[in-house]
Amino acid sequence: MSRPVSRVLTLLELLQSGGLRTVAELADRLGVGERTVRRYVDHLVDLDVPVESVRGRHGGYRLAPGHRMPPLMLTDDEALAVLLGLVAGRRTGITAAAGTAGETAAAKVRRVLPERLRHRLDAVLDSLTFTTAPAGSAAPEAAVLLPVADAVRHHRPVAIRYTGGRAGRGERTLYPYGLVAHAGRWYVTGRDLSAGAERTFRLDRISGARVLPGTFEPPPGPGPAERVLTALATAPYRHEVTVRVRGTAEELRALLPGSVAIVSAEGNGGEAARATGAETPGETAGAETPGEADGSEAPGEAAEVGAPGQAAGSGAPGEAAGSGAPGEAAGAGAPGEADGAGGEPWCRVEIRAERLDWLPGVLASLDRPFVVERPDELRGLVADLAGRLMAAARHTPQDG
Repeated sequence: MSRPVSRVLTLLELLQSGGLRTVAELADRLGVGERTVRRYVDHLVDLDVPVESVRGRHGGYRLAPGHRMPPLMLTDDEALAVLLGLVAGRRTGITAAAGTAGETAAAKVRRVLPERLRHRLDAVLDSLTFTTAPAGSAAPEAAVLLPVADAVRHHRPVAIRYTGGRAGRGERTLYPYGLVAHAGRWYVTGRDLSAGAERTFRLDRISGARVLPGTFEPPPGPGPAERVLTALATAPYRHEVTVRVRGTAEELRALLPGSVAIVSAEGNGGEAARATGAETPGETAGAETPGEADGSEAPGEAAEVGAPGQAAGSGAPGEAAGSGAPGEAAGAGAPGEADGAGGEPWCRVEIRAERLDWLPGVLASLDRPFVVERPDELRGLVADLAGRLMAAARHTPQDG
């Protein structure tokens, strides 16, 4: 590569690092005179690179937004960051692009890399493995994500065409409070003007979005992420579980994901539940919750808590015994103990789930006394797990 061309590309790389660069600074970095710097800038402009000139004592050059992306100059670290970001986004299902846009973008980056760097990055990608299974494809269309994000940022209403839930397909008008990425899916939460209540919608089920005139003021209270987690935890599933667990609300919320359980302190349950952002019962039942929209398992079962076998195996026999003997866990417990007379507080934990088989292992892994209030079927599953763990702990392997 000739030296002038090399310096022009170096100039482009310096400008792409951001900020305003003075002519004197660029001349010093390139090892040329200030007049030559101006000539190099003219070369970039001829190539449709949007270089902006700022006049004045502290003036210089900077890149301005253009009608297309200029040629990118990436360092080794930047190229690795871009490729790993594309791989991770595709793996987790969070890449907000339709079809194979993530794959084609990665291919373009790799194609323009020097051979030395391309081989080194290929070695990283070929040797990389993940501990989790790839997420299903639930990335939203760019034509949906961009207008919804614009409406969120500028507090504008948005009209969406939504498919899913009990209401079927139709157009809704929404005051969007925020976008949330959770467990490989994108959600928008806000007030559905058609229903007159707060709702949570999956973006991959929106087929069109259009920003409307006007503005709104987002209400105070929980942030978008907390609202989405509450909607997931309060979705109408097959089983409604209530368990009382010894410990503070803060401790239990750290152990149980917000998308799985609603934790409230004993004696102040309603107020504590409102603090987590839970809706009133009528609003929750009619919400476009993810489980209702696609008939999937509770998010905590599939993504947060882990497979039932893993959850059940996570508690050692001693832990299961510490969580309460079978009779104690399944029964109501001593009145004084249940009322927190021992000093440490108790909390009420409410969980909605399609299946119950994963819950005994989760409760055992808490390593805290608990009492199952409902359903009766869960008491039997807890007692069965405790019995199997006790039998395994007493078993002595035979020599030979």
